[in-house]
Amino acid sequence: MNKSNRVLYANIALFNGLYNTKIMKKYLVGGAVRDKLLGIADNNTEKDWLIVGSSTAEMLNLGYQKVGKDFPVFLHPESKEEYALARIERKVGKGYNGFEFDSGKSVTLEQDLSRRDISINAIAERDGELFDPFNGRADIENGLLKHISPAFSEDPVRVLRVARFAAQFKKFGFKVAHSTHKLMQNMVTSGEVDALTAERIFKELSRALSVNTPSAFFKVLTACGAYEKVFFPLKSYENERHQNSFEKLDNMPTDSAKIRFAIWLKDENFELIGQLCQRLKCPKKYQELAQLTNQYYQFAQKFSQQNDAEILQFFAKTDAIRRKNRFAELLQTFEVLGVDVQNISKLTSTLAAIDVAKLDKTDIAAAIKIEKIRLIKLFIDST
Repeated sequence: MNKSNRVLYANIALFNGLYNTKIMKKYLVGGAVRDKLLGIADNNTEKDWLIVGSSTAEMLNLGYQKVGKDFPVFLHPESKEEYALARIERKVGKGYNGFEFDSGKSVTLEQDLSRRDISINAIAERDGELFDPFNGRADIENGLLKHISPAFSEDPVRVLRVARFAAQFKKFGFKVAHSTHKLMQNMVTSGEVDALTAERIFKELSRALSVNTPSAFFKVLTACGAYEKVFFPLKSYENERHQNSFEKLDNMPTDSAKIRFAIWLKDENFELIGQLCQRLKCPKKYQELAQLTNQYYQFAQKFSQQNDAEILQFFAKTDAIRRKNRFAELLQTFEVLGVDVQNISKLTSTLAAIDVAKLDKTDIAAAIKIEKIRLIKLFIDST
């Protein structure tokens, strides 16, 4: 291709790009619009942009970078924010991935919004003008989490998302609409919820545990019958004591999802915690902290009353000296639960300061153990 032809084609591409930007329309959608209407000024809220009237080829021609294989999502060439083509979907199989998509130019804004989970997430904004075909603003004002259409039941992740939104917006008094609650119950009894993957369960669980009022997440799942399905082999209990245990997760002096995870499970069976964590494929550090909390919470409450052998075993089993960060998290968890850990911290520092160079080198392991027992006995005598 000679130089004049290259210039011609470049000018045509530029003209097409400018022309397409006039035809295609860009909307801000989802959480950013919802949170603005709720008066939430959160810089961490992701901005979701929707493009109506374009195609994959045109987006690539304009310099956008395609990401992912399943959805027509692109990164802006400069801001790197995500832009998605408007799409409609059709259920063809079980679970989150059981859909076929159409992201052609003819897909309208309302068609795209109609596939979203609940009405408060189906509001779009363009140049300051709101587009609200499913009365999301009214549901925000009334504090309702309400599905848009029966298609809600085609995606089991939506059960978890509604429960998570109930926790996230508990401070605003949001409740699950009765019709949506019934739909969620039907999804449990039909077996649709059984198609949830471990990764999606843990993702929504960790998000729920990251907000200040996670109790609503567990209560919503319990109410629709999903708790036992989602968190098998744990059992759900409708009695007041179990519901109150959820309430204790709220307004804790920590923003750590890992610590709340451990506190959620502190009264469960030790072996069941391991089975649950294996099933959910949760990070090993979550399982370790949960099981250590479960195993030693009551021990820590009466730490000063324990004998030297029990205290020595506690430090050995928790690997307190070598795994300092994990042990610090364990003590923080105890503190959140109202345990005074001052004596544990003091003794930990004392044991960590043992000068190995001054001990008998003949059998160094035995010498370290003897020195630890000596220091522990001194601690017991002084308390």
